[in-house]
Amino acid sequence: MEKKTTLLIMAAGLGSRYGGNKQVDGIGPNGEILMQYSIYDAIKAGFNKIVFIIKQEHQPLIESFCKDIKNAEIKFVYQDFSSVPPIYKVPAERIKPFGTTHAVLCAKDAINEPFAIINADDYYGSEAFEVIYDKLQTISDNEGTMVAYKLKNTVSRNGSVCRGVCKVKDGELQSVTETYDITIDDNDVIRDRDQKVLDPETLVSMNLWGFTPALFALAEEEFKRFLLALKEGDIKSECVLPGMVDTYIQNGTITVSVLSTDSVWFGVTYKEDKALVAAELKKMHDAGMYPEKLF
Repeated sequence: MEKKTTLLIMAAGLGSRYGGNKQVDGIGPNGEILMQYSIYDAIKAGFNKIVFIIKQEHQPLIESFCKDIKNAEIKFVYQDFSSVPPIYKVPAERIKPFGTTHAVLCAKDAINEPFAIINADDYYGSEAFEVIYDKLQTISDNEGTMVAYKLKNTVSRNGSVCRGVCKVKDGELQSVTETYDITIDDNDVIRDRDQKVLDPETLVSMNLWGFTPALFALAEEEFKRFLLALKEGDIKSECVLPGMVDTYIQNGTITVSVLSTDSVWFGVTYKEDKALVAAELKKMHDAGMYPEKLF
């Protein structure tokens, strides 16, 4: 019998570069938001529980998008400062959430089964959910899994992006390095913030991870370490999933398998990305990959 399997959607980000609330911006041909495609593909693959990490004020809006979802249990958790441990006093000036490790930690009381993690504002492709669902049926507490994408397919011509650059050997993740200010020029040369040229075929993490609930104890440890190391007055640093995963790979706590897929990733980082993504989604609807109404 297949296990109950959860899709955890990180939808609490501010979307500052996009200039608006991109997670709930209608972009499909019938006004669909990107996370609806992930939910559709995940349920089709076998996931039967959806947990949203959101800001509390967005719950009515997200509920309106979910009201017609069948065959999946729906839960909401909030990423806010109430879940920050008492070892740290949040500066009054801090507005930005504490990052994706903190986001996942906010869901620890809502998940008791193997789960996949995604960003709300990315499109991952149906095959990506199929391969990670299959892996989650046999995953153990001391391992994780991820779906990786080629760097050249994840950059934006409208500005810089941040990606988890991966080193992979024999299907196993050796390291993942959060790499900032990645750009692509008119000659298709990709560089990082130090102007180092990056191989376009390099595999990167787009935060499609899979774990058992054993991850929550590790996330708790990592988040506490992060908070204790924060310098006074720092109101922007984030504790991010790739960094946490890399820490536990390097100290031997977990191994992480890298799943291969032909799925195409795309997402909206900047407002200028929206037209391209909308066109791609329309092509998929026109080709019959998605029905006129997802739910």
